[in-house]
Formats: sequence, C-alpha cells, structure tokens
Amino acid sequence: MDRSIRDKVVVITGAAEGLGYTFADVYLQNGAKAIAILDINEKLGTTAANTLNKKYGANKATFFKCDVITDLESVSKRVIDTYKTVDVLINNAGILNDFAVKKTIDINVLALIEWSLKFWEHMRKNKGGNGGTIINLASIYGYRVDQYLPVYQASKFAVMGFTKSLGHQYNYERSGVRVYAICPGFTETSLVKEVRVSNEARLQQDMDNFLKQQLWQKPEAVGRAAVETFSRADSGTAWLIEGNKPIVQV
Repeated sequence: MDRSIRDKVVVITGAAEGLGYTFADVYLQNGAKAIAILDINEKLGTTAANTLNKKYGANKATFFKCDVITDLESVSKRVIDTYKTVDVLINNAGILNDFAVKKTIDINVLALIEWSLKFWEHMRKNKGGNGGTIINLASIYGYRVDQYLPVYQASKFAVMGFTKSLGHQYNYERSGVRVYAICPGFTETSLVKEVRVSNEARLQQDMDNFLKQQLWQKPEAVGRAAVETFSRADSGTAWLIEGNKPIVQV
C-alpha cells in the first residue's frame, strides 16, 4: 500500500488542541492534501483550522463541530460529502477521568470502535473504496498495568484488542485498510495537567509522586512518531512512543 502522507485526506477526532492538533500540523507539513478537524469545542476548532490555513494555505484544514459519541452519522456524511474520499482516520479523541466511568468507555472505546468501522467500510477496497489507514490512539496503558487509573487502563486495553483484531492480516488482505495503534507515554498535554485518581489524599499524593518520576515528552515527539509510523507500521501493530526515545513496536 501507499505509505506516504502526501496528498492524503486525513480526518482527526479531538483535533482542536493537544496531540490531535499536533497530528494535523505535522501531517500538513509532510504534504497531506487536507485535514478535517473534528472537535466538540467550536471556538478552539475554528481557531485551529484558521491557524493551519494561514500556515499551509487556504482550505488545507476544515473544522467540523463534532461530539464523537452522538454525531457519527451526521458528521461522517458531511466529511465524506466534502472530500468524497477519506484516506486516513486518526481516532485521537479521548478523556482521562476515572471518576467518569461511562463517559470514559463511551469516548475512549465505543466511539473509537464506531468511527473506525464507519471509515473502514468507506475505505475498504472489496466494497469499492480505495483502501486507507486507521490510526488508533492507545497508550502505554494499553499494555502496561499499574495500580492507578484502572478505568482508563481498561479503556486503552480495549483499544489495543480492537486494533489488533480489525487490523489482523486477514482483514487487511481482504479490505486494503491498514489499522494500527500508537501508544504514547506521558505527554505534556491538557489531558494530564491535573490527573485525579481518588478522593483519598494518600492515594492522590502517591499518584502525584509517581507522575514526577515518569519519562515525559512534548506533543511534538508524538507528532514525529505519528509520521514515522505511517511509513513503517504494518496493519495490526502497535508502537510505543516514550520519552523522546526511538519508536518501538510492542
């Protein structure tokens, strides 16, 4: 398959800020034809699209207001009507809040699965599509376990299982759609600025101390890795991005 980002139409959920915006920026920098920015935050999404268009040229980025839980059918139709063919979907939208169990599963798992299946059907060559790539945002917590954030960790284990199954070589050979995951380590985004794990002061203090000891990285490191994996990753694989170190398949 074509593993070049150049001339690709890319849809990114949760792309108004953080890692999603970083992916939009680096993919345009590497020649993407157009980016569809999907986000629930209209103000930030509009600003993100305007900033990218000033940087890379008119109509390179378009904002679609979107709640990934409820707006799949309406927004995916608008996106496909706009671009006709979507080449890449990056399922980036996610939350980190173990106090919101249902919302965590709805966004991190159910929405990711439903958006993947929608665009897998759109892309698959054995149904008239052109093939394509789906990239799912997992986490180091998609395969590592510690005593903190059990709900978040459960959601990311689900992402890994779904990705490896849908991306299985059997499915890739019949569909022409590559599906793989990237697993960022601790990254300096708004998602992790104030991680709350418990109302127990001792447990929260332990978590705060734990976070200080981890290998942290800037969003730009994950963006660079998202470009590198696009050229290297086989379907059904997952890639660790941690502490600015070289990417590793896990």
